[in-house]
Amino acid sequence: MSVTRVALAGSTGSIGTQSLEVLAVEPDRFELVAIGATGRHPEALIEQARAHRPRIVAVSDGSAAAVVAAALPGIEVRGGADAIASLANEADVVVNGVVGFAGLSVTLATLNAGKRLALANKESLIAAGPVVQVARRTPGAELIPVDSEHGAIHQCLRSSANNTRVARLLLTASGGPFRGRSAADLDSVTIEDALAHPTWKMGPKITIDSSTLMNKGLEVIEAHELFGVPAGPDGYGIGFDEIDVVVHPQSIVHSMVEYTDASTIAQLSAPDMRLPIGYALAYPDRIGTPFGRIDWTTLGRLDFEPPDLEAFPCLALAYAAGRVGGTAPAWLSGANEVAVDAFLAGRISWRNIASVIAATLEHHDGAAASSAEAVIDADATARRIASEQLSRFESAAVNS
Repeated sequence: MSVTRVALAGSTGSIGTQSLEVLAVEPDRFELVAIGATGRHPEALIEQARAHRPRIVAVSDGSAAAVVAAALPGIEVRGGADAIASLANEADVVVNGVVGFAGLSVTLATLNAGKRLALANKESLIAAGPVVQVARRTPGAELIPVDSEHGAIHQCLRSSANNTRVARLLLTASGGPFRGRSAADLDSVTIEDALAHPTWKMGPKITIDSSTLMNKGLEVIEAHELFGVPAGPDGYGIGFDEIDVVVHPQSIVHSMVEYTDASTIAQLSAPDMRLPIGYALAYPDRIGTPFGRIDWTTLGRLDFEPPDLEAFPCLALAYAAGRVGGTAPAWLSGANEVAVDAFLAGRISWRNIASVIAATLEHHDGAAASSAEAVIDADATARRIASEQLSRFESAAVNS
């Protein structure tokens, strides 16, 4: 078996650190050749490089790159805005664990280089779906989702030789820390409350998205881009009306595919992100380490319920933006990042995250996502307008 060369973009984040754990238990199968991060925490990047000895370390912050280079003699250190994206030329598989819209350059560089992209960065596919679809057509390019839900769907679709018979995709949601609460119950949510996810350990931005169900809304758009129409080589004729969300608090069923004869195929495992990471790294094979094994003698029960769109309006906002298409998902993603940052900074209430996003989308200009530049412009415009809307809600919160 040949050794697969791996580069980790966003190596110091949650996906990056768990990817390192997967690589460590399969040393004969994978070689870590490069790691990269923004440089916000250079000491963590230095520690990773010393422990795992990649040939290349990339740091997007130039001043942090100098600090990292001084601490790592004998290792090539690349600095600058394009440093992390440049890792696509060094590996067979690039894990994109960069958080937020900043991950777009890594996504496009990897696919345009004709490499396999293990994608954990939702925002680049959501905001720039049409642009990413073009890059997916590059000979040799391959996109495998590193996500419990989309990784599950990817596995379920492999169960049928004729995926024109797919009727529905069902994305499961844990419900986050506020499952079962009414809209009125959520007025006094604190930052600590929203960060206390009952099932998954994730970074703060994704954890807040999970608490609002925006994470699930983004996944609906992502599922449409990955498996819908148009969706490059993996399109299965699935539109937004055929993508449903169901709340499943145990987080054992990670998603399901229903076929036209009503057969439903599900992927089950205990919650462990190392399973979809390993799946994406080894595809079309599988790794030999059993992450997320279920003890069927103690599982007990599996519960399902519909999401509460009144208490969690972000999910409906995502469906609406996805149906509009063009740059609307980019506006949604950009506005959400601004609103979540403001909430984490204590500037707005939890419920006003959705309010800021909704107010921003009212100004959407209907532009097409015709190029990477158009998407970047749309993201910048959405962030500017969201910041303007933010001031309104921040003022209202202060004066109330």
